[in-house]
Amino acid sequence: MINDQKQPFVITVGRQFGSGGRELGKALADALGIEYYDKELLVESAKLAGVNPEYFEEKDERFPTFLQGLFSFSMGVTPMCYYTGASSISDDGLYKSISEFLLQTAREKSFVVVGRTADYILRHHPRCVNIFVHAPIEECVRRITSRNDAIDADKAASLAKKTNKWRADYYNFFTDKVWGDAKSYDLTIDSSILAMPDNVALIKEYLKLRGLI
Repeated sequence: MINDQKQPFVITVGRQFGSGGRELGKALADALGIEYYDKELLVESAKLAGVNPEYFEEKDERFPTFLQGLFSFSMGVTPMCYYTGASSISDDGLYKSISEFLLQTAREKSFVVVGRTADYILRHHPRCVNIFVHAPIEECVRRITSRNDAIDADKAASLAKKTNKWRADYYNFFTDKVWGDAKSYDLTIDSSILAMPDNVALIKEYLKLRGLI
């Protein structure tokens, strides 16, 4: 359990599809006795925007496809410029709502959050630990098929490739960093090397060394 006298901290978890990042994030939150946000983040952010959460789920971690042409001609302009002011673009409201919820909540309590460029949104938070979870493709395929997200190994591999591209495009568009690049994170973990409880123990030890718990 966390020390109640310490200031709130945040753990962000980026992950390859099928790597077990969501499982690790949930296990960490349970072990630390703090909140966990994944799909829950979409619900809370949708409330801020006054939008049906189903709309957020449909757009979740997807590159705004109707901006691809605009972005391709915006040489020399950072992607975030489209999201800093008032706009009629619906993706703008979605991203702003997620950002506002994370920034506000990070001032109030500790939590684990999965995906949604949370590491970038909280980049100025002094007590934020950013983790990226990956695994060999055969391990991702095994996990994907075991949870029935795909009916066979070929379809699982194809789904992993497509989903990772969506996540990378989304992350790279909304940030000035590169999805999965080790320089963007404090820890990168191959989840297949250790059992999940050992991965949790490893991260907890890191948090202790950082003085966060």
